[in-house]
Amino acid sequence: MWAKQAWRGTLYPPHGGDAGLLEEYARVFSTVEGNTTFYSGAPRPETVATWARQAPADFRFCFKLPAALTHQRRLAGVAADVDGFLEALAPLHDRLGPVMVQLPRDFGADELPQLEGLLSRWPTGIPCAVEVRHREFFHKGTAEIALNRLLITHGADRVMLDVRPLFSTPAGDHPGLLKAQGEKPKRPLHVLSTGGRPLVRFIGHVDPAINERYFQPWIDRLALWIKQGKTPFLLVHTPDNRQAPELARRLHSRLAEHCSLPPLPGFPGERQEALF
Repeated sequence: MWAKQAWRGTLYPPHGGDAGLLEEYARVFSTVEGNTTFYSGAPRPETVATWARQAPADFRFCFKLPAALTHQRRLAGVAADVDGFLEALAPLHDRLGPVMVQLPRDFGADELPQLEGLLSRWPTGIPCAVEVRHREFFHKGTAEIALNRLLITHGADRVMLDVRPLFSTPAGDHPGLLKAQGEKPKRPLHVLSTGGRPLVRFIGHVDPAINERYFQPWIDRLALWIKQGKTPFLLVHTPDNRQAPELARRLHSRLAEHCSLPPLPGFPGERQEALF
C-alpha cells in the first residue's frame, strides 16, 4: 500500500491530497506490496496508466493475484482470468516485482496440480512468488518437498512469511496486536530461495527491540542472496502498519551496514515538519 493517511507527518507531508502519494512513496522506497488487487481484482486502465506515469523506472510493484482466483476458485479454470489480470497490468510489466499468489490456509498438497497448471503457463517475463499457508507445507515432508520442487522447476519464489516477531508475546489488550495475531497464520519460518527474487514478508511487533532481534539473522541471509546475484524483496509490516515506514527504514539501515546499499532518503513529511 502507499495511500495510508496515518503516514502523514512522517513519510508524507501532513497536509495534501492522495494524487501524489505514490510519487512521494517512490522517492523513499523502491517497492510496494499491492494488496488492492487481492481484494478488488484488476485495476482500471486509467488507474494503471497513472501509476505508470508516477512510478520511476527502477520501482517495482508486487501485486497479489485476486482472491477471487486464489481463494474462491482455488486456481481451477482461471487461465483466461489470469491472462486478463496480467494484461491489465501491461503498462507496468517493466516495473513488476514478483506477482504474489497467496493461497488459502486449506489449500494443500492435493491441490498442487492446480498450482502447477498456473505456473506452467505463467509468462516468463513476469516474476511470480507463491505464499502457502497450509500446515502440511511446513513439516519438511512429502507435501513440502513436492511444493518446493514445483516452484524450483518453474522458477517461482516461495514467499517467506516471518511472523515470529508478531507472535513473540501475548497480545494482551493491545488492539493492533490482537487484530494482527488473529489475521496472520502462525506458521514456522522456512528460509529458502526457490527462484531469483527471494521475497520476505516481515511482520513486525509493536516493540522495536523485538523487531531488531528477529531481523538480525536476516541480515546475513539477504546479504548472501545479493552476493549471489539474486534480487531479494523485503516487505515490512507492523500490526496496524502505522509504523511500517519507520520500521522499514530501520531495517534497511541495519542491512546497509553489511551491504553496499545507498541510504534511504529522508521522509518528506519529516523534512516539512522541520521547517516549522
